[in-house]
Amino acid sequence: MRNLFLIPAVLCFLACTPSTDRLTTQQFKAVVHILSKGWNEGNARVAAGVFAENAVYEEPPKKQFYNGKQQIFEFFGGDKGFELPMKMKWHNLAFNEDTQVGFGEYTFAMNNQYHGIVIMQFQKGKITHWREYQYKSPMEWKEFTGESSFETE
Repeated sequence: MRNLFLIPAVLCFLACTPSTDRLTTQQFKAVVHILSKGWNEGNARVAAGVFAENAVYEEPPKKQFYNGKQQIFEFFGGDKGFELPMKMKWHNLAFNEDTQVGFGEYTFAMNNQYHGIVIMQFQKGKITHWREYQYKSPMEWKEFTGESSFETE
């Protein structure tokens, strides 16, 4: 049943994939929302599908490190999935079309809750490099960010 809900997202991604090798800001946002939708629905295949075959996923310095789409797929739950649901919410996104580098502030929860930022590099519409920095915190986003809190989305 959950796959029925993913069909529009996948179709949107395919339609949003540029005919050139470069993403627009709108396409970048579509890609990262497909990623979070895959996580939120427990679908590792959809989530890993936005990564290139040779992608690198890291929380430095190698706190978490996954090399290649298959390892990333397994990290996201693989075919078996997880007992606990994943929850991913983007707060602020930015993308540089010239360098094909994007940033996103997020809240992620599963066993614990984390607030963080990720930097992503893209080639041919796929994530080739993912570097995240995160803090474990039970606080809600607005409380966590305190006086520096702002929302653009």
